[in-house]
Amino acid sequence: MSKPPRFTLADVRPFVQARLSHLKAAALWAAILAPTSAAIGSLCALFLWSLDLATRARFAHPWLLFGLPVAGFLVGLVYHWKGRSAEAGNNLIVDQIHEPGGGVPLRMAPLILVSTVVTHLFGGSAGREGTAVQLGGSLASAFAKLFRLEAARLRILLMAGIAAGFGAVFGTPVAGAVFALEVLTVGRVNYEALIPCLIAALIGDWTCHAWGIEHTLYAVHFQAPGGKYGLDPVLLAKVAVAGVAFGLVSLLFSEAQHRLSATLKRLVPYGPLRPFLGGLAIVGMVYLFQTRGYLGLGVWSPNPADPTILGFFAADRIDSWSWLLKILFTVVTLSAGFKGGEVTPLFFIGAALGNALSAPLGGPTDLFAALGFVAVFAGAANTPLACTLMGIELFGGEHTAYIAVACFTAYLCSGHSGIYLSQRLGVPKTSAAQPPADLALRQIRELRASTRQPRPVSQPDKKKARP
Repeated sequence: MSKPPRFTLADVRPFVQARLSHLKAAALWAAILAPTSAAIGSLCALFLWSLDLATRARFAHPWLLFGLPVAGFLVGLVYHWKGRSAEAGNNLIVDQIHEPGGGVPLRMAPLILVSTVVTHLFGGSAGREGTAVQLGGSLASAFAKLFRLEAARLRILLMAGIAAGFGAVFGTPVAGAVFALEVLTVGRVNYEALIPCLIAALIGDWTCHAWGIEHTLYAVHFQAPGGKYGLDPVLLAKVAVAGVAFGLVSLLFSEAQHRLSATLKRLVPYGPLRPFLGGLAIVGMVYLFQTRGYLGLGVWSPNPADPTILGFFAADRIDSWSWLLKILFTVVTLSAGFKGGEVTPLFFIGAALGNALSAPLGGPTDLFAALGFVAVFAGAANTPLACTLMGIELFGGEHTAYIAVACFTAYLCSGHSGIYLSQRLGVPKTSAAQPPADLALRQIRELRASTRQPRPVSQPDKKKARP
């Protein structure tokens, strides 16, 4: 009978050293993430508080709308003078994560916070996610410089900053963590920062709540047949059909915004003049459509007749076209250069579209509004996993299957486009379309534009074409 192997100190030492190395790395990340995430959560709390004050002031003083063109000009002027390095916004942060370089300027934080509040105070149709992500990225970059982190750790801290900002501003920390991992590359999740992103999102969300910030609660009262987690195959098929519509609308939103933005930059080279003209257009559309219901976030309104995200969950009110009008107001606002974000308007557009589709598809209104809420965002941001988790955090786990089908279908149907042009293409969505991998969506758009342009006729061809 052989004797059992004897372990010596030399055998144990590598194991102990590896564990100590992991413990040291964990302690280092805890020391960095705790103050960084707490600062991001606090700044997001200040932002949400200021945004609420601005929204209430706009409702109380309707005349503020007429100051939108001047406010846009002033914001554009500030960015023209002092904010050109931060003007790329979310795309700058994504670029820095892919290829760390000069970092994200700290001035991005105050610039985006103040300019977004100004946009909402005077009636621009914008969101808040862009601000939260930029706050997170800007502060994370500042802390990285403070701790003198190398490029690899800077990349992870920037991702954690996105997670903290997203989780804090929407009250969905798990979705925020996965969003930071998923938003960088279409079709691929970067797991290298999994634990830092989760820790940052949890701390950021907790800090925001600790300051007394409360998030809007949404309720889905629909109960699936067959118990709490029961599935109805017919309803599931209807959800898939709705998912196609959600994906196509997200594609419409992204393309409309990119094309109008490019057109305005070409026609109006002077940056501050673009939001001035955009403000005039918003004022004109308010009087053209005889409504102010598509200004601001659209989460709530003191006017019961206004379309709101909360109102789209009510079964007694079917709104057929609010999703299209919100696209129009938001695309004009953001393309002209006003600051904010796309996500809350996408929540509005999705909930409104879900409300509109519930009648012809014969589905429960509150469930379809909830599905559109997250699925249109999933298609526009190319983040189906994060949006599925967001739906679970916001609406409850009993609807997980329906949420996943809507988000995944919308993602597949939104094409190789999106609201973040710095996203890289990791895995093509379909085998039929095979654009080059590892290119940014911006580069893929440029390639498509070049292939659509007519081939110039060579000089010999021109001679042959003459009669």
